[in-house]
Amino acid sequence: MKKIIIIGCSGSGKSTFARKLSAKLNVPLYYLDMIWHKPNKTTLTEQEFDQKLNNLIRKDKWIIDGNYQRTLEMRLKKCDTVFLLDIPTHICLEGAKSRIGKQRVDLPWLETEFEEDFAKWINDFPEKSLPKIMELLEKYKENKQIIIFKSREETDRYLKSNFF
Repeated sequence: MKKIIIIGCSGSGKSTFARKLSAKLNVPLYYLDMIWHKPNKTTLTEQEFDQKLNNLIRKDKWIIDGNYQRTLEMRLKKCDTVFLLDIPTHICLEGAKSRIGKQRVDLPWLETEFEEDFAKWINDFPEKSLPKIMELLEKYKENKQIIIFKSREETDRYLKSNFF
């Protein structure tokens, strides 16, 4: 495992898992939210983002945390391992709510409220985003290691196992 992507719904525990995996493997971790978002809550252009992402995926080793469906296939083509956190929606909602008001290393500002649009995105994830993710995983499954977790306990057990 040298080129890893970690995907799943917001609030599923991707960033926590990514940090722990990065420490275990000694592989650099990159958060797509930190690349896309500026501290003033604006974003890069898609072209700027794609350039930064292309520069990143050319490196020898990386863990990339984040969905960003538009660029998922680009990352899938270059990775050797995929971790999908397919966690129940109510757990994701709780996870996203629990980080309000807490400083995070994976977002360049402090979230101060749980926005309605964000809650809707989380609620819609299983029907709108997950099928597209599964379709892409099916397309690339032949030459990738794909690991799907259905609970946070599974991620913890995996990290405690001798997987490498």
